[in-house]
Amino acid sequence: MALQIVFLAASLLLILFCCIIFVNAIELFGKSLNLHQGIVGSILAAIGTALPETVIPIIAILFTGGKAAKDVGIGAIAGAPFMLGTLAFFVAGSAVLIYALLGKRTPEMTADIKNLERDLTFFLIYYSIAIGTTFFHEHAVLKAMVGLALLASYPLYLRWTIKSKNDEIETKDNLYISGIFRLRPTLFLIIVQLAVSLVLLVVGAHYFVVYVQALSVSLGVPALILSLIITPIATELPEKLNSIIWVGKGKDTLALGNITGAMVFQSCFPIVFGMLFTEWRLRGATLVSAGCALLSALIVLAWVKTARSLNPYVLCLGGVFYGVLITYIVLEK
Repeated sequence: MALQIVFLAASLLLILFCCIIFVNAIELFGKSLNLHQGIVGSILAAIGTALPETVIPIIAILFTGGKAAKDVGIGAIAGAPFMLGTLAFFVAGSAVLIYALLGKRTPEMTADIKNLERDLTFFLIYYSIAIGTTFFHEHAVLKAMVGLALLASYPLYLRWTIKSKNDEIETKDNLYISGIFRLRPTLFLIIVQLAVSLVLLVVGAHYFVVYVQALSVSLGVPALILSLIITPIATELPEKLNSIIWVGKGKDTLALGNITGAMVFQSCFPIVFGMLFTEWRLRGATLVSAGCALLSALIVLAWVKTARSLNPYVLCLGGVFYGVLITYIVLEK
């Protein structure tokens, strides 16, 4: 068990390292192409960091047999939006407050309101539809049609995001790979660093999940709970760490866009695999997690629409909904 903890810590450090070089590369990539923060945060960073939690359920559902594997897949699919809409919000809000206490920034957040409204609205619509299909899961054809419609509608979100008006990326950082090898920073080198960071990010997340699962199995944690609570904590680390880094730089639009953009992506792509290749009969903890994610996102959206600003304390409410699921699981036992 001690060796598992050591490897777990090593994989966590790898993920943190990858997030640092990923943030550096994605900012310079956006700046070099004159892309606005909405595209970089809600599309590029969101999809890039969503790779680990997207791959896990696909592998579990399509290439691994048995009920336990299906439970892992369904739990990972339901757990990803839950973690993003609760724990990731809490981490981002807490990071703002901690940085403010340390004098590194002000507690006021400068995230683009329209960007948040768009992402959260799409998420609430997509995820509500996806979760709603569990109540007629026995109708395979209808369920497949809804799933494919969700998949086909994602380009609508992309088009809306790309056409939206937002501030362009501002960064004074130098490309890390250029500094190490003393090369002139070019678009090619930016893409190389971006690709390397993403590959290592997936590797780090994979091994983090492997050792988390090994440790959890040693402690007797059920497969569904493992995939719903523990695995998503590992796979959602990139979004959380990226947001902490960006919040520290005062780049709240990128910090929140990375989270909310990933929420939209997760409510389309991995969920479709669950709807098409599993029974998609959500109940118990998975259904409660979905409800918590939707309520947390709805509260943040309502606050943004009403106050026309974002408050770190509102984001911290996500921790309450995370606690609700943990409490439910404990009481259910």
